[in-house]
Amino acid sequence: MPAILAAVAGIARELEMPALLQRAVTTVCDLVGARHGRLEVTGPDGGVAEHGRPADGGGSGGSGDNGVVEIPVRAGPKIFGTFRIEPGEDGLGGRRREVLGALTAATGMAVEKALLVDGMRRRERWLEASYDVTKALIGSQGLRETLRLIAERARVVAGGTGGAIALPAGPGLLVFDVVEPPGEDSERLTGLTIPTEGTATGIAFTTRRPIVVRDYGEHVQKEQRDRAGPMPAMIKDLDSAISVPLIVGEETLGVLLVAKFRDRSPFTDADVQLAETFAGHAALAVEFSRAQEARQQLAVFEDRDRIARDLHDLVIQRLFATGLGLEGVSRLIADPGVAARVAGFAQDLDGTIREIRNSIFSLQAPAQAQGSLRAELLRVAVDARDTLGFEPRVGFDGPLDAAVPDAVRSDLIASLREALTNVARHAGATSCSVEVIVDGLGTRLSLVVRDDGTGPPEGPGRVSGLANLAARAERWGGGCVLRPADGGGSRLEWTAELPARIAGGQGNGR
Repeated sequence: MPAILAAVAGIARELEMPALLQRAVTTVCDLVGARHGRLEVTGPDGGVAEHGRPADGGGSGGSGDNGVVEIPVRAGPKIFGTFRIEPGEDGLGGRRREVLGALTAATGMAVEKALLVDGMRRRERWLEASYDVTKALIGSQGLRETLRLIAERARVVAGGTGGAIALPAGPGLLVFDVVEPPGEDSERLTGLTIPTEGTATGIAFTTRRPIVVRDYGEHVQKEQRDRAGPMPAMIKDLDSAISVPLIVGEETLGVLLVAKFRDRSPFTDADVQLAETFAGHAALAVEFSRAQEARQQLAVFEDRDRIARDLHDLVIQRLFATGLGLEGVSRLIADPGVAARVAGFAQDLDGTIREIRNSIFSLQAPAQAQGSLRAELLRVAVDARDTLGFEPRVGFDGPLDAAVPDAVRSDLIASLREALTNVARHAGATSCSVEVIVDGLGTRLSLVVRDDGTGPPEGPGRVSGLANLAARAERWGGGCVLRPADGGGSRLEWTAELPARIAGGQGNGR
């Protein structure tokens, strides 16, 4: 009896599941004199603990003294696994069967206790992750840093290999804004746009419910096979994945994705519940970070609005008056050469006035309504400030809002976002300019992005981003060319042929 009590106490002391199972099998075999013991765990997690060696030709079933004895291990109301005990030469008499039953019951209680402890530890880790996010906010961490911390902490706590945050990128689209951990494959996934329809991440976004997927890599490759550009090699190794929406009130801010690579153990229901709770805290953190940035931007916009009014009311009016005066003087000058030079100065002033007006619009547009294409493009440029380390200069020419239909508009916005992301990743630039132009006939759209960085790679280099840009341009009969810029750096030109407009302002589609 003392040996049995000591064995039960030894099993009960173990709280780590693999060690507990191995100790239980070893103890059972020692106390009942079995030549071989095996505990097989049922369910998705699987697992086997073994002790001793089975006899050659040993039976695999039955319950006789010379056969394998099978007895279920219950953890609470559920069957956790099964003991398979192969008796020794003396067999399993009545006394040994009683010992086996007692040790099996003790194993079940110890397993139930270990599962409870494991659940408590998981909850503690998720709470610590929520605390880390909150602490980062108190330290006035920016939105992008907050998103990166959320993805990184969720990945670590959930035992995943990769974590990501997908944010809305236009009607029916999401973009992977943050991917963890850092690396070449993560860089290729960052900025990748996916549809909300037919993707696990998109379904989580639209239904506002967590989605768990097995063989996630095969699912992604199937859904994205028609996408332009090669998918990163890491995709094929994706296995179990969980997509959890980031929800604040009635708004879905984005989706938190955690995935495992080359790991057949799926996420459990407990993992999903804990991740959903964490996502709720994380969404509040994101909303708080957005509110902080909005307050900071509001102060900037108020200052910009004041500067814009001063430019319009003082500088432009004076330049305009000076230009009119020069034009009048040029008509009074008898020398044609001098008159032409004075007229040229007047034309230069007209060009300066146009540039100042573009600057005024750039200063005021971020605070304007979201329906303006110019405002959307400027918002993309402002959002790229954190990754670039500076805010790109933006200029417009032509009737953008009148000439560019919604279908082309979404591709233009996505292309600008991807172009600026490429500058941030690869160019090493200290400044960047963006020009968006619609020609006088309203039939051709051009996006030109210049930077003062290292210039395009001499070899084939990275082509996935350019392939995506080219595919969007070709959809509208245009193209995408990256070449060295005059004076150093790179110049990317993205073009699209605009659909013909008919009476009433409707496009004929394409």
